[in-house]
Amino acid sequence: MRPPYLLLDVDGVLVPFPGADGSTPATHARHDVVPTGRSADNPVTVWLDPAHGPMLMDIIGTGLVTPVWCTSWRQDATTLIGPLLGLPNLPYVELPRPQITTSHPNGYLWKRDHVDAWLGDAPAVWIDDDFTSLDHAWAAERTTRGAATLLIQPDPCAGLQAEHLAEAQAWAKAALEAIGVIKAVNDKPVGKGRR
Repeated sequence: MRPPYLLLDVDGVLVPFPGADGSTPATHARHDVVPTGRSADNPVTVWLDPAHGPMLMDIIGTGLVTPVWCTSWRQDATTLIGPLLGLPNLPYVELPRPQITTSHPNGYLWKRDHVDAWLGDAPAVWIDDDFTSLDHAWAAERTTRGAATLLIQPDPCAGLQAEHLAEAQAWAKAALEAIGVIKAVNDKPVGKGRR
């Protein structure tokens, strides 16, 4: 059995939104990237925390999760964001480009129906900053029917924190133990990074 998917968003998770005063976390460094469809003279500025790469590699290295980008950055997450964090090429959920004015056109995150179809009955921990109560109800319903699902929702102005990945790792370990895939694994905590 494949380990649970670790679905990763970018905006509001790895790239925090500016605070009310326009500031970004002091831990984040500025990068100008050129996403698909843009020209080099019109880059997008992103702010990334260099510690996120080692933190993510720590949880990936446990073998408890199968990492996948789940973001409107699509393949650009693999080609632009991942390399800036020192991540290997990761697969991504091929999301459509909907013409919407809100991220919750039906009261829940626009990505959810696409993710649900993509996942099938696979277990998943999904880290995104934009869930609603309807998304949490969906995760609970999936879990009830045997497709264990955990949603982790960082503060979009702070982004991903070590405790989010520790929660994901503990959840994945428990999910795999519950179905008898593993008996015990190294409980090396995530978030310290490699030194």
